[in-house]
Amino acid sequence: MLRRLHPEQPDSFAFTPANRAWAEAQMTRYPEGRQASAIIPILWRAQEQEGWLTRPAIEHVADMLGMPYMRALEVATFYFMFQLQPVGSVAHVQVCGTLSCMICGAEDLIGICREKIAKKPHVLSEDGRFSWEEVECLGSCTNAPMVQIGKDYYEDLTAERFIEILDELAAGKVPVPGPQNGRHGAEPLGGLTTLTAHDKDRMPMNGSVTRAVELGDTVKRIDGSEVWRTPRSTAPCAAG
Repeated sequence: MLRRLHPEQPDSFAFTPANRAWAEAQMTRYPEGRQASAIIPILWRAQEQEGWLTRPAIEHVADMLGMPYMRALEVATFYFMFQLQPVGSVAHVQVCGTLSCMICGAEDLIGICREKIAKKPHVLSEDGRFSWEEVECLGSCTNAPMVQIGKDYYEDLTAERFIEILDELAAGKVPVPGPQNGRHGAEPLGGLTTLTAHDKDRMPMNGSVTRAVELGDTVKRIDGSEVWRTPRSTAPCAAG
């Protein structure tokens, strides 16, 4: 599939100071002269900050890494995880349309996106706040059907609950992610049937959902205020 940059581009791009520090830290993972290996995570950070990957952002990252613009453009246009067109200012909804989700109701979710957001994927809603696309398997087959919004999975969806989630986002709320039918992670809906000792004194939600609830807003753009760790030093180790 041929992927092109969007015809309308901003004039410039700059990382926030915290995101710039994060990007420079990624470069220290690699030996001197090999910093270009950091292009994927740094492009991803640029996309997280802006919502989509603009030409000025691609060129800015290329300059940071000492790469020809064409090499950076090759990476950005090859990987479908990079959004080359504007996305909704509130949320970009990725609907899993692969086998398990399709069997369990993904077509209904896609129909809701067409009705409430835009008739075609990668098109902004009339108010510019939402966009959507169908994606390949997101690895949550046990909890089908599901969507990814921002960094979070919303699983075990019904059409009714999906509409409620979109309405909550439109109202400025952040719905609790994870399974929407009360189950814990990907466990049986009725609860554990084996290894039941693990059911005692555990968190009411799985780890990723608990962390999302603690952060309070995982849909927002990444500005660098999130918790992150500086990559490990790449200093060579003495031979043993």
